[in-house]
Amino acid sequence: MHITKGIRPEFTDNRGGITKILDDGKTIIKSTLIITSKAGSVRANHYHKTDAHYCYMLSGKMEYFEKPVGAEDSEIKSAILQTGDMVYSPAMVIHAFRFLEDTTWVVMALNSRHQAAYEADTVRVKLI
Repeated sequence: MHITKGIRPEFTDNRGGITKILDDGKTIIKSTLIITSKAGSVRANHYHKTDAHYCYMLSGKMEYFEKPVGAEDSEIKSAILQTGDMVYSPAMVIHAFRFLEDTTWVVMALNSRHQAAYEADTVRVKLI
């Protein structure tokens, strides 16, 4: 599980701050989404065949769950994420989100999220 906790502004002055959430020099983002989720709701319960994504928490709190595809006997891993945290969900890893508070988050995906391409790459399963 790849979680980055408590990302903080790298630079601040009287104008505000600059927070670098992803700058590894190699990741190519093809889609960026802002998603809002209500407390108590569940999203995902799926995996992507080729896509991967970073999820950055703007506000709120969620529990993230993941398990590799084909690892039926392995334990489901989970972590609590809140404002300033980010999780990476690689291809072929089942993942789900349970929202503990009303939440606003950003998804930065490596593949396009045009609906037809997204559906062809997404396999829905019941993780939580």
